[in-house]
Amino acid sequence: MFYVQRDAQGQLIRVEAAAYAEATETLPADHHEIQAWFANAAVENSLKQLKQSDFEMIRVLDDLIQVLTQKGVIRVTDLPPAAQAKLMDRTQAREALGGLSQLIDEDEGGLI
Repeated sequence: MFYVQRDAQGQLIRVEAAAYAEATETLPADHHEIQAWFANAAVENSLKQLKQSDFEMIRVLDDLIQVLTQKGVIRVTDLPPAAQAKLMDRTQAREALGGLSQLIDEDEGGLI
């Protein structure tokens, strides 16, 4: 059983397993509104995780491109002009922040 609170339009705005003062009714776990509530919460959580992962992957790709260019495997000019411009913007922004040393968490350790 879940304790729920609804807004003026009758939409669920809060669902809890334990009773709380603002709860206006209870619904069983298999009720379609409860199922939809938790499905939406799962989707939101997954989207947040993907967004964080995107930020982390941007950093990985940025570092990877830098290593490959330093080792002569690729040249920045091998990339499309739009990619070159974005890399230059990121390089300048990182240099303005003092290079890589303050941006890397030393506890991350090692390579991928």
